[in-house]
Amino acid sequence: MTRRQAREYVLQSLFQHEFTGAAPDRAELLNFMKDNPPGKEILEFIDDLINGTIEHMEELDTVIQRACKHWELNRLAAIDRNIMRFATYEIIFRGDIPHAVTINEAVDIAKRFSTEDSFSFINGVLDKIAHQSGVDKAPDKRAVKKSSGMVNKRAVKEHSA
Repeated sequence: MTRRQAREYVLQSLFQHEFTGAAPDRAELLNFMKDNPPGKEILEFIDDLINGTIEHMEELDTVIQRACKHWELNRLAAIDRNIMRFATYEIIFRGDIPHAVTINEAVDIAKRFSTEDSFSFINGVLDKIAHQSGVDKAPDKRAVKKSSGMVNKRAVKEHSA
């Protein structure tokens, strides 16, 4: 299982949590992924994203709301809201993942699960959050070309896998 697939499961878990109020169950998680079981590292990554996002949801929602100037968070599609929640958690609390990787992954997941225009909105919001987070770190030199600021797909793939 790749980190991309893990993030997709995190999205599904957060979406379910938002509507049921129930925290995802580890046994349910493992049963859901029985055809493509995660390794220990990926399972820990999934646990951290789900539990960290739920634990810090109020703070994450405040950060996202500030970045969405003319939009009310509760009026955004639940898929978009939850993509931004776990990505914002990664940006603020996961110093081991370059912001460019987090944003790229969130955009690609939005392209797969959300509406045609959502990915560009999510990209803009997350970019703003990354720049205003106060934990802005120097970009991973492999992930971002210094001269153009274009994302290096190979470096992003390395951090996504």
